[in-house]
Amino acid sequence: MARARSEERRADILRAALEVIAERGYRGASLGAVAERVGLTQQGLLHYFPTKEALLVAVLEERDRWDTSGGRGREGWRLDLIDSLVEYNAMRPGIVQTFSALLGESVTDGHPAREFFTERYAQVRAEMAKVLRLEFGERLPGGLTPERAAPLLTAVMDGLQYQWLLDPEAVDMPAAFRDFVALLTGRVTTEDRGDK
Repeated sequence: MARARSEERRADILRAALEVIAERGYRGASLGAVAERVGLTQQGLLHYFPTKEALLVAVLEERDRWDTSGGRGREGWRLDLIDSLVEYNAMRPGIVQTFSALLGESVTDGHPAREFFTERYAQVRAEMAKVLRLEFGERLPGGLTPERAAPLLTAVMDGLQYQWLLDPEAVDMPAAFRDFVALLTGRVTTEDRGDK
């Protein structure tokens, strides 16, 4: 019973941390603000997460667990499932904003999320290469290998998130991602190109 209560409290803290980071960025977010949102003192919060960096990494890991269906990882993913993830992200701007803000901040020297993102991107590129290999074999229709196309696929996903966050009325993130996949796979039709 106590363990379940502790896990529930940790989940509440992670949700509050996501909100605070989305509002203020990592550097502007304080442990005190997170603690206040969940009705704890800062000392009480430190019982669950001993440092701000530990809380940040837990937030990022939790976000990845949500994206990978309860922690199963991206094993067995296909392009259509990645498309579903983009659709899902379009329904949760706060989480996408938090992730994007932390990603942007993490490129600075000494940022506590830098190692997390460096490792995450290496893993994501490898997983995207597997997805592309399963779909196309050793060469995509345009001639790229899965390893060369994987960073492009990853960059488009994250780059679209930034554009969508800045101007959601002008950027239809799911549609733009489907357009990119059509280009990547060589499945653009004359109708898609606007040819008559």
